[in-house]
Amino acid sequence: MIDLHTHSTASDGRLDPTSLVELAHKTGLTLLALTDHDTTAGLDEAAQACQRHAISFIPGIEWEINNPNGEFHLLGLGLKNWSGGFALAVDKIQKLRHDRNQKIFARMLSAGLKGDYSEVEELAQGGQIGRPHFARFLVARGKVSSVQDAFNQFLGRGKLFWEPKVGLDFDEAIELIHSAGGQAVIAHPLSLALPWASLEEQLLLFKSRGLDGLEAWHPSASVGACRRLEEMAQRLNLIVTAGSDFHGGNRPDRRLGFTAGKRPIDCKFADFLLNRPLAAC
Repeated sequence: MIDLHTHSTASDGRLDPTSLVELAHKTGLTLLALTDHDTTAGLDEAAQACQRHAISFIPGIEWEINNPNGEFHLLGLGLKNWSGGFALAVDKIQKLRHDRNQKIFARMLSAGLKGDYSEVEELAQGGQIGRPHFARFLVARGKVSSVQDAFNQFLGRGKLFWEPKVGLDFDEAIELIHSAGGQAVIAHPLSLALPWASLEEQLLLFKSRGLDGLEAWHPSASVGACRRLEEMAQRLNLIVTAGSDFHGGNRPDRRLGFTAGKRPIDCKFADFLLNRPLAAC
């Protein structure tokens, strides 16, 4: 088994990069990509851990893309050099994330919640802060019973504590990924919230602007939808990938190494990264 979409404490996952790799080893994965949101902070640690456990490591990132409708995330897979302009873009997005987080916390204080921002920072365990950490803060304060309730009641789009994210423009993100030696893949494409016919038209346009692939298999979609996405990608001559979007205990519905329909992720989805079939899978 493999996994091409995972998160650590460097963004909003619950396991640090080393612990994530150790779980991958116990699960029997032979290849792992770390794709934290808008950061490369965990890549070096994960690479070292993978080397110790003889797991093929794929450095990656998941960029937030500016989009008027739906949620647009772009995976960069197989990064080879994430310094220079790539690092500057990461710093820019991190600053925007910090500003957004301050606004979210200010909304909470205005609504009468008591607490200090340092409590949210502690929940992030040294990684970047995101809405899941605010959700856990609300759970700890007894305002909601679960992280999902926090999103449903307060942190989801249009709710009381909602603050829109600012990301990269699509063309900038494509250029950054390609300049770093990676492949650009749209994550969980159904989150774009487009009708099927419009989705295919949009993907064709994105391909003309440098898109390389589509994450056709994701646990948020049905098996039937994933098959349809895979067929669409093949018609458009786009790379097909699969991932778990693993975050750890805060997302128990997502299991490392498994995707839609609780299916183990086949090694074939990594062939485009290795230019060969993955052995011992």
